[in-house]
Amino acid sequence: MSATALALPSEHVVWRPKVNPWAIAATVSLAAFIEVLDTSVANVALPYIAGGLGASYDDSTWVLTSYLAANAIVLPISGWLAELIGRKRYFMISLTIFTVCSLLCGLAPNLPLLLLFRAVQGIGGGGLQPMAQAILNDSFPPEQRGSAFAVYGITAVLAPTVGPMLGGWITDSYSWRWIFFITLPPVLLALFLTHMLVDDPPFLQRLKRGGIRVDYIGISLLTLGVGSLQILLDKGQEDDWFGSHFITTLVITASVCLVSLVIWEWVHKEPIIDVRMFKSFNFAAANLMMFMMGFMLFSTLVLIPAFLQSLMGYTAELAGLVLSGGGIVLLVMMPIVGRLTSKIQARWLIATGWLCLAIGLFYCANQIDLFVSFKFAMWLRTAQVIGIGFLFVPITAAGYIGVPPEKGNSVSGMINFMRNIGGSIGTSVVTTMITRRAQYHQQILVGHLTPDSPAYRLALAAVGSKIAHSGLQTKDARDQAIARFYQLVQRQVGALCYMDVFWILGALCSIMFVLAFFLKKNDPGAGGQVAAG
Repeated sequence: MSATALALPSEHVVWRPKVNPWAIAATVSLAAFIEVLDTSVANVALPYIAGGLGASYDDSTWVLTSYLAANAIVLPISGWLAELIGRKRYFMISLTIFTVCSLLCGLAPNLPLLLLFRAVQGIGGGGLQPMAQAILNDSFPPEQRGSAFAVYGITAVLAPTVGPMLGGWITDSYSWRWIFFITLPPVLLALFLTHMLVDDPPFLQRLKRGGIRVDYIGISLLTLGVGSLQILLDKGQEDDWFGSHFITTLVITASVCLVSLVIWEWVHKEPIIDVRMFKSFNFAAANLMMFMMGFMLFSTLVLIPAFLQSLMGYTAELAGLVLSGGGIVLLVMMPIVGRLTSKIQARWLIATGWLCLAIGLFYCANQIDLFVSFKFAMWLRTAQVIGIGFLFVPITAAGYIGVPPEKGNSVSGMINFMRNIGGSIGTSVVTTMITRRAQYHQQILVGHLTPDSPAYRLALAAVGSKIAHSGLQTKDARDQAIARFYQLVQRQVGALCYMDVFWILGALCSIMFVLAFFLKKNDPGAGGQVAAG
């Protein structure tokens, strides 16, 4: 069918792009993939950046924080910005900012300039994911949207898995500066193809012509609130949370500004964030589930490598290879689930995903120990991602159920914001939980290693005697035996911590499984249409 419009009873216009929508999907997904990849690639290069610019490692972590904070601020207002200047124009401006700042980051002579360029790059990157998703939603007919979202989902879920391995290889083989230079060719290609292939639907052009006033108070509250939230999530554990005046100030600032933002946007006539959409239970539940999916995806991406490196002695590269098996599974599953969304109700697929993820996490909690092999560790990761493969596309589709086309940009911005914030909160929460549970388990286990314990005295004497046979004096042999027991306790404590965290994550997934059944029925072949009856 040509791009000519057909009148519908709903008084909306059916619009289709002039070119093959799969060419558009490849273009916008490439841009989104590079944006997500950029964050995880830079993560492993922080020690090299610190050394190259003569800064401390703690200072270099601001390279991530500055990007994520700026990115998080832009995500929820990306829909408003698209309506203000046009979606295609906004997408191309975001690509241009991202490209120029990638080059400047690679050329940065010192850390302050690198942080400035990363923050501006985050502003540009914030518009890429939600606009890519919104473009896909409008470019494909309802029966193909699931497959289109699957292509986008591969970029959003696979990039964090590939990033650490790619970043490690680039920094080891070349220089940390190349993690920024390497993004230039694909992003320039995406910019050219966007100019040639992508068009705005007629309803977006009408919104742009209608004019939109700038809500300066809303933007100020959003910037302070979300910026403070992202910084405290990244720095909280490092600075001991409420033990730091800086973190306490950020908590107060974020709380006051975000609550005020919701109230202000609710009563404002032309809000930058349409918080009234959360009156729809389906939209609110879909956003909560996307938040939790981001929480689970990024927290498990942290947990498995951290366990293997800290307790099993794996290198960063070897730990990354363990994650690769899960990435391959997602690569296969996403297109299949995308096709299923045109045949099965979104809520049934979502419920299946949460159930599989809960079972996978409970399985990890039961099976993980200090003797897992590389192959079994890869299987544990695969058991986790099977559930995630069932979640991304159906949750995205569920967010659009019952939403008019002109709200599509706002839906995309909010869903992507919730996934990213969920990832940040998930990373912070599991890191803090591991530390806190370690203190608890150490206190319990050390309580059994006292001179009053006959079993401990016998074990200590036996180990000390073995060490003494190597030629050490009795006192030195005893000291070494005590040190070995302490190391053993620390490893056991570490294993117990990770088991606890997997149990808690599994319980959260079980709650989401129940919530999935309360989502609205949708007609699988009609995209975002609510099913009759």
